[in-house]
Amino acid sequence: MASGTLNSTPSPDRIQTMSSLLAQNWWAVALRGVFAIIFALIALFSPGATILSLVLFFSAYMLVDGVFGIVSGIRAASNNQRWGLLILEGILNILVGIIAFAMPGLTVLFFVTLVAVWSLITGILMIVAAFKLNPEYGRGWLIFSGIVSVLFGIALLIAPLVGAVVLTWWLGAYALVFGIGLLVLAFKLKGRRDTTSGTASLRA
Repeated sequence: MASGTLNSTPSPDRIQTMSSLLAQNWWAVALRGVFAIIFALIALFSPGATILSLVLFFSAYMLVDGVFGIVSGIRAASNNQRWGLLILEGILNILVGIIAFAMPGLTVLFFVTLVAVWSLITGILMIVAAFKLNPEYGRGWLIFSGIVSVLFGIALLIAPLVGAVVLTWWLGAYALVFGIGLLVLAFKLKGRRDTTSGTASLRA
């Protein structure tokens, strides 16, 4: 009877396997954090940027972040097990980047709505993906980054008619916190990878 029951919760062995593989590719997570921080600095130090410049900056960031999101998802795979949510997030980021780049004449309201929806969806995907990660590999930091993204999306939906300058500050602050969270997660993953490798060497 029990064998016929569907189990949607990942097994401990599967969680450990996915966590270890993600740790081996910590650099992809780190690069996402670095690009987020670079985007944040551009936004914060160019508050007078026009909405067109902001859209182009955001588009470039989305395209780069999406590529590395897909890379980290694909490489963190074993047999038929894949980090589907991370890959889905990367694809979503690329699509949003293409939309923003293809429509440079976006109004502030449409751009804010686009960013808000993107932020909510990616935040939820990150939180869900975090529960497939071993707590020792930095699950908390992935959840933190997801929550930051969700809260940012909610804030934009509540006040969609912010000016371009204020929007630039908001995007900069969000990207800075988000990027720092990903960097901390990446180095925590690296630390776990080094510890695991060291333990394996001692056993050998």
